[in-house]
Amino acid sequence: MANLGLNEKKMNLTKVSSVKKQTIKCNQMKEQLKVLLLFDSPYAKPRGYDFQEEFSSPDWNTEADVYKSLCANGYNVRVLGLFKDIVPLVEEIKESKPDVVFNLAEVFNQKSSLEKNVVSVLEMLGVSHTGSSSEGLFICNDKALTKKILTYHRIKIPNFHTFYRGYRVWLPRRLKLPLVVKPLSEEASRGIAQASVTDNEESFLERVRFIHETMKSNAIAEEYIEGRELYVSVIGNKRVKVLPPTEIKFGTLSEDEPRIATYKAKWDNEYRKKWGIKNVFPGRLANGVDKKIKDVCKRAYRALNMQSYARFDVRVTPESNVYILEVNANPCIANYEDFAMAAEKIGLTYNKLIRKLTDFALQRQKF
Repeated sequence: MANLGLNEKKMNLTKVSSVKKQTIKCNQMKEQLKVLLLFDSPYAKPRGYDFQEEFSSPDWNTEADVYKSLCANGYNVRVLGLFKDIVPLVEEIKESKPDVVFNLAEVFNQKSSLEKNVVSVLEMLGVSHTGSSSEGLFICNDKALTKKILTYHRIKIPNFHTFYRGYRVWLPRRLKLPLVVKPLSEEASRGIAQASVTDNEESFLERVRFIHETMKSNAIAEEYIEGRELYVSVIGNKRVKVLPPTEIKFGTLSEDEPRIATYKAKWDNEYRKKWGIKNVFPGRLANGVDKKIKDVCKRAYRALNMQSYARFDVRVTPESNVYILEVNANPCIANYEDFAMAAEKIGLTYNKLIRKLTDFALQRQKF
């Protein structure tokens, strides 16, 4: 009978232990961080649509990679694609109450200039979000404003001039040819082609007109800086870390063609393969240049009040001068792209990187 009693006690203890485990598991589920993965969509889909079919396409690499990583980190993840209606975002936040919005939205209604407005909505609703503030996106979306701020802080940028639609266009005497002409407020090298590099007045005026009339955009012209092009990723809020730079190698591109990161050179895999264009970790840099690059990018990050993460497109001249060409708030963070490669170089795996960016959003809420 004693043995039977002991067995019953063991069974009861096992049941209690099982209940405790279940309770702990339920509590863990309750404590799961609720993350809303937000991105832009080329079409409208209702809330609750999972986008799994889209995530299988190479065009959705970033969204798919981040989604997989958020799930791997154990977060409770919902997804929402925005097209041209902000109401689904407001409803989702009010009803689902996410702890963090992981923000990948780059356009709204096909307009990159409205990227900052989406973040403004998140800020007005008081929800934590990854990436830049609306203020940072506003600054970086205006290349001229960005360059003026950097100039004030004595950070080297190419000499430039802005040409607004509806006003007279001329070739300023103070600018030295060749000039790179590009849209004032586009990202990811949209609107940049080999024809963007102009070495005479006729081609310069033609390119400005193309941007004004065809792209319906204001234009900026800046002096072409000869040198090596590096991409420098930076992460952090109060404490900032500069990741190892990557360099774009232009391969067998004709010597007659200017070495610039056109849209095709960045994103067209067939074009990159044809000309042997690759992004690699740079070889030997002149003595002290590595430290200079880190210092310049850290100063620029602070000067522009950047948060969470950003990427700087940098030119290093043969004289070892460091120029900032572009500042990218919320750059591409797809796995195996430059940003993730740079993080991996210092031992920050992709899942750790995504977790760190999520943590930055939660830390910023406490500021």
